[in-house]
Amino acid sequence: MVEQTHDRSGLDELPTGRYSDRELSWLAFNNRVLDLARDAQRVPLLERAKFLAIFSSNLDEFYMVRVAGLKRRIDAGVAVSSAAGMLPRDLHDAILARTAQLMTEQSRIFATQVRPELEAHGIRILTWADLTAGEQHRMHELFTERIFPVLTPLAVDPSHPFPYISGLSINLAVLLRNPTTGTRQFARVKVPSILSRFISLGEGRFVPLEDLIIQHLDEIFSGMQVLQHTTFRVTRNEDVEVEEDDAENILVAIEKELLSRKVGRPPVRLEVEDTIDGEMLELLRTELDVSSREVFKLPAPLDLTGLFALAGVDREDLSYPNFLPKTHPDLVRGIETSAPADIFKALRKKDVLLHHPYDSFATSVQRLVEQAAADPQVLAIKQTLYRTSGDSPIVDALIEAAMSGKQVLTLVEVKARFDEQNNIKWARKLEKNGVHVVYGMVGLKTHCKLMLVVRDEPDGLRRYAHIGTGNYNPKTARQYEDMGLLTCNPIITDDVARLFNHLSGMTQETNYRRLLVAPQGIRTGLIARINHEIAHKRAGLPARIRIKVNSIVDEATIDALYRASQAGVPVDLWVRGICALRPGIPGLSENIRVRSILGRFLEHSRLFWFENAGRPTVGIGSSDLMHRNLDRRVEAIVSITHPGHIAEIGELFDMAFDESSVSWHLSDENWTPVTTNADGRPLRDIQERLIERTATRRH
Repeated sequence: MVEQTHDRSGLDELPTGRYSDRELSWLAFNNRVLDLARDAQRVPLLERAKFLAIFSSNLDEFYMVRVAGLKRRIDAGVAVSSAAGMLPRDLHDAILARTAQLMTEQSRIFATQVRPELEAHGIRILTWADLTAGEQHRMHELFTERIFPVLTPLAVDPSHPFPYISGLSINLAVLLRNPTTGTRQFARVKVPSILSRFISLGEGRFVPLEDLIIQHLDEIFSGMQVLQHTTFRVTRNEDVEVEEDDAENILVAIEKELLSRKVGRPPVRLEVEDTIDGEMLELLRTELDVSSREVFKLPAPLDLTGLFALAGVDREDLSYPNFLPKTHPDLVRGIETSAPADIFKALRKKDVLLHHPYDSFATSVQRLVEQAAADPQVLAIKQTLYRTSGDSPIVDALIEAAMSGKQVLTLVEVKARFDEQNNIKWARKLEKNGVHVVYGMVGLKTHCKLMLVVRDEPDGLRRYAHIGTGNYNPKTARQYEDMGLLTCNPIITDDVARLFNHLSGMTQETNYRRLLVAPQGIRTGLIARINHEIAHKRAGLPARIRIKVNSIVDEATIDALYRASQAGVPVDLWVRGICALRPGIPGLSENIRVRSILGRFLEHSRLFWFENAGRPTVGIGSSDLMHRNLDRRVEAIVSITHPGHIAEIGELFDMAFDESSVSWHLSDENWTPVTTNADGRPLRDIQERLIERTATRRH
């Protein structure tokens, strides 16, 4: 995929107001998550509860990062409009208003749909009054033995200032009265996060931990009279900001920044029970320094991320059917025994295009690392690690390889948001065991998903590579939809080798034959492809653009797609999350279709398809079409040339845009769920179709 300079001619001819705001578009995405919690026809009950938890978790991160950043701009007096034309204060107001609507709707879905249906199936989230006498006795013993010892009640008085409230913790606000003096006093009790939020009583019965603590407030504040109590929760700015002087200091800087998270992070949201007393609310609001618009009154229980606890309930009838990934056919073909396939032998025959979670990660990518670690002919292994699991077999294999004398390089991105602490831990472990660890590049996050294996073979050194769209994380590989290419094609492996040298040796390499690499080359490369499609269309040749990403925000790319639409090029965009492009506007984007697909697996792959006059140019990679990916990250897209692989990716796009598939359709700025046909019959879920196809494969 050759880079070409982007021709920006005609840009001024495009109308103003052509972008949707990215933050409001993200909220629209989270509303689509709520749609799944609403969907009793297609989504099993326990999965609907899980989607309520995912909605809450998503919103927490959105406020900790995006809203926190917006507030910083407002506080700094920045009055620059967004690409969509909104000033920071106006955008903040719009976000708060939309959030209030969404959180109210989430509470309604839980209270009137999901919770009653759970109870009808014997799964109950109870109050203390609902417990039997025997259960109350057991919970009293549990409180005395395991909960009371870890509680730290904090009073507020002239000698005790208002305590620091940690972000996302559930807290009890308690109003006390001294029976001797008659004075009233405020106190706070933090609900311990180290204990399960919903305590299992067995047989599908749960009680919120905060309810258990509330019933024992008289013991916690012995000798005092409890006048009032309520729960509240604060969301704070939790984004990591690091000034990088040089690569050597990145790790230390990150560690210091993580420590600073514990104090001094300003609140961006306050959640309280809707029954809270006005005086107590005013005290909390004043002490936490949040505006009335940043207060969200909700029915108890607060923080529905606690519904993740229900995932452990053993009710197959209320969950998605079990799904077992299968080994890719090209990695088992010709194997006569039950021994693992020889990955190197398979790749010398042909490239392998993986589609997770349908194709097993364990018997493909993970197997490649493990085989390389154990193979005496392997001389070196290089790998990027952006996010991985705490008990990663990939990390263990890399350590095994280093201890056996192989040259092992890992590029650990310690700036991976909210995984910083975990990545630091594994970076230290890798270094301790002889792995050469590089901590990213100054000013850039390394987000590309690359692995390179160098092997000494009879005809000389041969390199094997994996280029993927997702992280080297065996756990999320079973939950996220991703793609990856396994290859020993010398052109691709040479590109990957030079990219690794660029990452570890700080070279100025920008010349790649089968890769597009950000920050220098992805935007210009993709826009060049878009312009080629415009030229093909004008020449009467086949032209079409199909792109699948998590989000599209980059204005230059969006404008190029608008110009393609104006030239008559059909453009299909498959976008899971944010879409700042507005399709279906006459004279601008009437040739653009946008679809979103959410479901059992998180759609995570990034795919790029250009018709190229009947000789499709296709790529897969790590990059979304956002400023951070294109300008501030090292990303890689590899071109796919095998006709079978091109056809496979083309079929995925066909399925996604098939009118018989469940999806959300975007028109201008409005998303519409399409789940049934004109006769009211349910449409097919693309993920279910792929699961069925996998189940019927011979291997």
